[in-house]
Amino acid sequence: MKRIIKTIKYFLLGLLGLIGTLLIYGLIEPYIIDIEPQVAVIPGLSTAWEGKRIAVMGDWQVGMWLGNTPTIRRIVAQLVQDRPAAVLIIGDFIYAAGDDPSEQINRVIELVRPLPSSGIPTYAVLGNHDYGMKSKNGNPEVAQATKLVTALESAGVQVLENEAVALALPSKTEQEAILYLVGVGAHWPNNDKPAVAIAQVPNGSPRFVMMHNPDSFSAFPANTAPIAVAGHTHGGQIRLPFLPEWSWLTFIKKDEVHTDGWIDGYGESGNRLYVNRGIGFSILPIRINCLPEVTLFTLR
Repeated sequence: MKRIIKTIKYFLLGLLGLIGTLLIYGLIEPYIIDIEPQVAVIPGLSTAWEGKRIAVMGDWQVGMWLGNTPTIRRIVAQLVQDRPAAVLIIGDFIYAAGDDPSEQINRVIELVRPLPSSGIPTYAVLGNHDYGMKSKNGNPEVAQATKLVTALESAGVQVLENEAVALALPSKTEQEAILYLVGVGAHWPNNDKPAVAIAQVPNGSPRFVMMHNPDSFSAFPANTAPIAVAGHTHGGQIRLPFLPEWSWLTFIKKDEVHTDGWIDGYGESGNRLYVNRGIGFSILPIRINCLPEVTLFTLR
């Protein structure tokens, strides 16, 4: 009996030690940046865009306790140095602004300003937190989102809400330079209208689609979104080692979870979605087996 009790005691101590180690590492991992290289195959892409790079990041969650702003600052500095053809930020700039979002919005602008100031075309869509929504059933704070949009655009970031814009390349003819960027509104405030956004792209023109919530992707008609990116999930944020498909989201959501990477078998035919793991947090300021991600797409 004493041997059994002793074995149980050592087992429990070992288990507590393992949990403690994971928690400590979970506080360290958010500061490790994963620049994830991917290839975006876009039908009809002109030779002028061949090999150009587009960087994607999102889910900053500025304003959360122990927020990950030092990592955001380092990523922005790296992108300014690397100079991709465009930077896309896929929503959830702020976490919870309260009655006055000015402080959080000012911090967001401080973080993002070096990108457009350096001449890098920078585009964004909004996420549910930007509307003050932590759940689907909340009431959207439209005034908060409007203030954020105004501040971003004043800093040189173009915010897209169910619209498409033509990206340009310097020293190229109009025909060579055209690649359409499609931006979809936030899903939880019922502000996502993929059909409206994609209708603004001429038939057969190359396009790159961005949105916050992966749930918006299923509404795209077939063959209209050959490459699309989303965020929102934080990649699960806490995932089992060697089993990244198993995260805390797997256990708390009843429907299918599209957490990160290329999502196979989702959406209409001819459409393909990539989910970015984001940079910030939700609920707890830790990441385990889920590095903050910047996706760097090379266009083909």
